[in-house]
Amino acid sequence: MQGQYLRDVTMMGLGLPDKALSEYQGKPLIINIWASWCGPCRAEMQSLESLSKQSLAVEFNLIGISTDDFPLKAYALIDETDISFDNFIDQKLVLENMLGANRIPLTILVDAEGKVLAKVHGSRAWDHPKMVKMIEQTFQQKELITTEH
Repeated sequence: MQGQYLRDVTMMGLGLPDKALSEYQGKPLIINIWASWCGPCRAEMQSLESLSKQSLAVEFNLIGISTDDFPLKAYALIDETDISFDNFIDQKLVLENMLGANRIPLTILVDAEGKVLAKVHGSRAWDHPKMVKMIEQTFQQKELITTEH
């Protein structure tokens, strides 16, 4: 998965129109895979929201992909946490399988051309200066990184 390019798939929007993954090319992309029933996923939502509003050294997009079976449960978490970044649902597990999300939360850093640079397993404080620096360095250096939790 790391070092490989993501294939294009259409994602079912949660409160927004369906979009192709390729529509996010042109800027680095942070993909967070989560589920409403996942405690660590819920724990990192606010830090992801905060990160999505920060100005980093590198412009980026941030999207969430829910692996919930039921869209209403995913909508409920988005409403409850007041998340504003784009979220999609992966009921058929196409993205989960493509991205190798056998454990969640999983956050993937992708370069502007769609190449996977880093996979981070486990919950993080994404708006913490240390994590922001890691994200900036990853997008600037385009190194392959794996972080286990």
